[in-house]
Amino acid sequence: MKQKAITLLDVAREAGVSRATVARVLNATGYVGEETRIKVEAAARATGYRPNVMARSLRTHRSFTIGHILLEITTNPFFAHVARAVEGEALGNGYKAFLFNHHGNKDDERFGVERFIERQVDAVIFTYPIDSDSIALLRAAEMPVVQIERQQTADTDAVLVDNPLGVELAMRHLIELGHRRIAFIGGDPALYPYSGVQPRSIEEERLDTYVACLRFAGISVDPDLIRLGRYVHIDGGSNIEGYRHAQALLALRDPPTAIFAACDILAAGVFRAAYEARLRIPDDLSVVGFDDTLGAHLAPRLTSVAQPMAELGLTAFQLALGAIENKGLAPRVVTLAPHLVIRESTGPAAPAPKARS
Repeated sequence: MKQKAITLLDVAREAGVSRATVARVLNATGYVGEETRIKVEAAARATGYRPNVMARSLRTHRSFTIGHILLEITTNPFFAHVARAVEGEALGNGYKAFLFNHHGNKDDERFGVERFIERQVDAVIFTYPIDSDSIALLRAAEMPVVQIERQQTADTDAVLVDNPLGVELAMRHLIELGHRRIAFIGGDPALYPYSGVQPRSIEEERLDTYVACLRFAGISVDPDLIRLGRYVHIDGGSNIEGYRHAQALLALRDPPTAIFAACDILAAGVFRAAYEARLRIPDDLSVVGFDDTLGAHLAPRLTSVAQPMAELGLTAFQLALGAIENKGLAPRVVTLAPHLVIRESTGPAAPAPKARS
């Protein structure tokens, strides 16, 4: 026999409140006291209530879905953490999130955008966009857009991170530990999309701040200690880039006593190169990463600049939701602050490291 569907009235009877109150709680509309909200949510779980999404969509002219287009969720845990936060916040607000990876390819990104338009999602979040034409396509379809980490256009909401602050925290930490030969491994500005919306690209911000911190401390800038390239190989998701750069740095006549890697995956490659050179971290070489995705899982645990990944995802969804509910809102840009997590991979400066035989 077909089981009778649980209705709002059933939940209301279980909670001892009105049907209207249940609707306000489950639809997150209007004010409801915290005690009442908890009671209604408990009643919904107890009765096994499931909302009729189709009926709600017809009533509100929404699909209660959002699209999330990412670079590549498997190459860098950063993207997985942000995606998880977006999904969690979406579910908490009665939405479903659909993921699509563009792999750094403009055609793939456009394909994903077109599929989301066909599906009639209520908004699209990018982590991060690479082609302004994809955003223009969504704007033409009157779909709200939120850009995370990087901006291709200035006409949508965006959530950014204060990269200069993150680099400054890392460099100050190393300089205070007595390091003067500090190497930098980071992204090459020529290899990553930059639209000119912000004064500098993320890669330029990180490199420029590294140089500025050295000069502020009265330390000369050695070009041999700067290594630029890609953060990871998208097709393999390996840490070979950090490994290759660290090998070159450690082979210098006057090698660094510390390496600041602008991504935890790059830092993991540094760990591998140091291990093969029989160097101890942090006794012979201090290492700092960026993102704080792998820090707690390396040995020794990695000091890293923690990106506010959960807050990025949460804020992006809330901006999207605000744009869905108020289509006339002007674009908003929110900049979040990173913080430094100090672990065991950094210590006082030692004499320049030399490989043991």
